Amino acid sequence: MREKFRRFMNGRYGVDQLSRLYLVLTLVLLVLSMFTRIPLFYGLAIVLLVYMYYRMFSKNTPKMYAQNQKYLNMRYQLVVKWNNARKHFAQRKEYHFYRCPQCHQKVRVPRGKGKICITCPKCRHEFIKKS
Repeated sequence: MREKFRRFMNGRYGVDQLSRLYLVLTLVLLVLSMFTRIPLFYGLAIVLLVYMYYRMFSKNTPKMYAQNQKYLNMRYQLVVKWNNARKHFAQRKEYHFYRCPQCHQKVRVPRGKGKICITCPKCRHEFIKKS
């Protein structure tokens, strides 16, 4: 049976990270439909499940690969933004964060130094702010 399935899947796309996301969303929607009795959640879960299987059994691998890469890039950007926000939040007591008025580069300066002249490390523009 394994060999038959292996031959069937030969040349097909298979499971990737985007398909796993669709599977998790399907399970969440099914649980929501069980508890809320709203048929919309059940319908969306079925649509996602059908689309997930369509992606798995598709022979158009370049298109499915491109979709997965787009998803992975979006997820990476979200993770980077989240990590930067966490760092910024953790440093809020020791530093002020300003944007350069010329190039909009984010500049970090220590708190409690009074009025200081800040030089942007990117464009070398100088501006005065209170720290």
